[in-house]
Amino acid sequence: MAKYKPYSYAQGMFIPVFFSEQIQKGTFEYTLNYLVDHELDLSIFDARFTNDETGAPAYDPRILLKIILFAYSRGITSSRAISECCEKNILFMALSANTRPHFTTIASFVSSMDKEVVSLFLQVLLICDQQNLIGREMFAIDGCKLPSNASKEWSGTKADLTKKVEKIERALHRMIIRHKSMDLEKIEPEVRDHEEKYKKKLQKSAAKIRDWLKDHDDRRGSGGKPVKSNITDNDSAKMATSKGVIQGYVGVASVDKKHQVIVGAEAYGQGSESNLLVPSLKSIQSNLEQIGDQDVFGKAKVVADSGYHSEKNLEYLYTENIDGYVADTRFRKRDPRFATAERYKDLPAYHFATRAGGKRLFRPEHFTFADDLSHAICPAGKKLYRNGCNAKVKDYQAYKFKGAKRDCLPCQLRRECLRKPEKTEARQLAYFPGKKRNGNERFTEKMKRKIDSTIGRAIYGMRLAVGEPPFGHIRSTMKLDRFSLRGKRKVNAQWNLFCMVHNLKKIHSYGAVVGS
Repeated sequence: MAKYKPYSYAQGMFIPVFFSEQIQKGTFEYTLNYLVDHELDLSIFDARFTNDETGAPAYDPRILLKIILFAYSRGITSSRAISECCEKNILFMALSANTRPHFTTIASFVSSMDKEVVSLFLQVLLICDQQNLIGREMFAIDGCKLPSNASKEWSGTKADLTKKVEKIERALHRMIIRHKSMDLEKIEPEVRDHEEKYKKKLQKSAAKIRDWLKDHDDRRGSGGKPVKSNITDNDSAKMATSKGVIQGYVGVASVDKKHQVIVGAEAYGQGSESNLLVPSLKSIQSNLEQIGDQDVFGKAKVVADSGYHSEKNLEYLYTENIDGYVADTRFRKRDPRFATAERYKDLPAYHFATRAGGKRLFRPEHFTFADDLSHAICPAGKKLYRNGCNAKVKDYQAYKFKGAKRDCLPCQLRRECLRKPEKTEARQLAYFPGKKRNGNERFTEKMKRKIDSTIGRAIYGMRLAVGEPPFGHIRSTMKLDRFSLRGKRKVNAQWNLFCMVHNLKKIHSYGAVVGS
């Protein structure tokens, strides 16, 4: 019978460890260690400390930056987990030179480096440029919406929160009355304790809302209208995602085509991205100019999805002579390659319709128009006849269509089609063949022609391959599924740190060998 040497995983052993030998050449930790020590200027952190004559020595920012960036690269975002790794993981021990910083030190360093992170991001971007990793041929602008350290249950306008606190106080009043009646009865102690805890919880919630309402007013959206505030983190916003509504931020990244290096990054506390295109373009220009490029958009193309489409954004692209390709919401409907896409969808597609007056409405894009514009077909398959071909709607030329009463009155989709189905007999809609205002063609129409051309579709088709991989890398590999901090200043610093790690990995994978 075979004989094997005995072994046990439960045993321990004291062995000599040289930290420099644990950081092996060819690994990411080696690249990170070398760049932080030899390429990055961390004197920007010196102004934080005034302990040159008195006071305890502080942790070297190089040590803290190394372990934080390395932890992020491994999908570790918790300051407690990073601190624990510095005590148990040999690579973290090597990078930190066994200094073992406390988790509060790590958390404070991350949350307070909003000013320094801008300089660090630019320094890493400069290294990418020196390594010839930035091609400047195409920039893809996109964003990913992530929840933050805030509850959406504490969101609302000032009027909403006032109603909420009044509702809580009414519940408290009813509870107090019930408690008085309970005093005359024999109630189990457990029930009484539960009621008291719930009462204190409601009182605390009401006081929290009242205190917030004293010092805050409604947030204003881009249009000047009140938007929902959040008591926990008023810089965050409610935003709709494919997985439901979240309370959080959108992390916007501008990505270069050559190696998917992120050349601009910013976190915003708003759900709509339509007014973020211009700030992103200015961020690209500013960052690349600071590393020595004076003609950023001279030959580069800019691509962005329909979330960034607006007349104002397109006007900026044209007036600034930027070769941009921004899709509109009907772009794929006009693409012949998607002509048969509807057969694979469940009909009718109610979830594509918007709400108005509390009811779902079919928009003009849900109707099919004849090539000669003689009629239109509604989602129920009925004809709408043309009753005007030279109408004016807000200075725009339009074709008008109206359904027949015999079709609309008995239709089962009336409540989804009409704003007031109990009053309106038939559906009417307008079709704009090419919107021109006061005789001038809109920038939206110019972009449609540009992006619908063969070369335009080919260029815009590269957007997914350029702009999406960094988000997949940050969210899946580096495990950033939520922002752990509160406030735009801190969240933006965390987002920039993750984008910086992404760029450092590009240097490690595609740059010249460092430290040799």
